[in-house]
Amino acid sequence: MWNRDQNSSAPTLLASAEFPPPRPASLPETAFIGGGAIIGETMRITGDIFSKDELQVNGEVEGSLESESRLTVGPTGKADASVKAAEVVVAGAVNGNIQAVERIVLRKGANLVGDVKTAGIVIEDGAYFKGGIDITQPAQTHSDAHQSSKSAAR
Repeated sequence: MWNRDQNSSAPTLLASAEFPPPRPASLPETAFIGGGAIIGETMRITGDIFSKDELQVNGEVEGSLESESRLTVGPTGKADASVKAAEVVVAGAVNGNIQAVERIVLRKGANLVGDVKTAGIVIEDGAYFKGGIDITQPAQTHSDAHQSSKSAAR
């Protein structure tokens, strides 16, 4: 009979610094092209912020935030700003209008006061939202628009 205590040849799995922990399933994967930027919890910025890369706000921002990628307002983040990005994820507080090309996600505990304009929106239970929603058509590529006009002409 096999005795587990006597069999020491079984491999032992150890955590390694070479492999980061897996991303939680609730957070969608994204292309992280340029490494992005993080506004830390102890930072307070007044002004306009623009990034081509992913941007995460864990501190306070007053003014405007714009990213050509994903813009995340973390649980400790506070933005009294207009926000514009490809995708916006809010887990903290935003007081201002949000415009997102792809979608806006309001996580549990989020607080958003302002109007939103986006192709898609997700509001989790426990999120607070006060404002208007303008759902836009998803962006079409030039070839998609050309195909649509061809099929309409038939």
